[in-house]
Amino acid sequence: MTEHSYPPSSQASPYLIDSHVHIDDASFDVDRGQVLDDAAEAGVRQMVVPGIDAASWPRIAALCERHAALVPAYGLHPLFLAQHRPEHLELLRERLGQGTAVALGEIGLDFYVPELDRDQQQYYFETQLQLALEFDLPVIVHARRAVEEVALALRGMPGLRGVVHSFAGSEQQAERLYEMDFMLGIGGPITYPRAKRLRRLVATMPIEHLLLETDAPDQPNAGHQGARNEPARMLETLQAIAELRGESPEAIAAATTANARRLFGLRTPAPAP
Repeated sequence: MTEHSYPPSSQASPYLIDSHVHIDDASFDVDRGQVLDDAAEAGVRQMVVPGIDAASWPRIAALCERHAALVPAYGLHPLFLAQHRPEHLELLRERLGQGTAVALGEIGLDFYVPELDRDQQQYYFETQLQLALEFDLPVIVHARRAVEEVALALRGMPGLRGVVHSFAGSEQQAERLYEMDFMLGIGGPITYPRAKRLRRLVATMPIEHLLLETDAPDQPNAGHQGARNEPARMLETLQAIAELRGESPEAIAAATTANARRLFGLRTPAPAP
């Protein structure tokens, strides 16, 4: 597996990894540099940037070449089904063959939007899972109203590893994912007191299966409804999880950073001089 280095951390803040951020989104075009500076100041010093369609891959690759804090993932997202073509799967194989991707994603199933053809979604999802096995890459999985179907597909391909991003399933579904060596990506929704089931789950889940994420610019935290989400707000998510678990933010930061490094093959930085 390829290892990817990243900038040394500050002694003044926890070392955090945003395991899912769409920093290539056009909403960041006017101030992306400032957003990345704010993230670093908050301790978010490494970010995984998932692709959503073939058009997004060159943009993400260019950003990751310019910013050492960013690492790429490439995939075909189910919400953008109308933009996908079968030949994009071969382009994806070529892109993965370049060896820069830390994961294959964002891929998955979305049964929340009724007009999305389920058979087509399943085709792209399962074909991309096979590519993940071929390239020995973790997968970043979208599973909205489709956790059972996603788990079934994963179970049918032993050897896969990855994260179900923005997890919103049950404790039983989470346990089945743990058994398959999958992690859960937790972000802004955990900061909402009304998210009782998710908060109960995160309060007691095995820490070795937890990843922090923002999904920025989407899924803003409580108190920021309607605003663009940003990776610096991960500190609020960290604090909420620490309070739910009765642990220190530093302990949660250390564990989730170690989890992200392990899953994505990210090299631990050398100590600051």
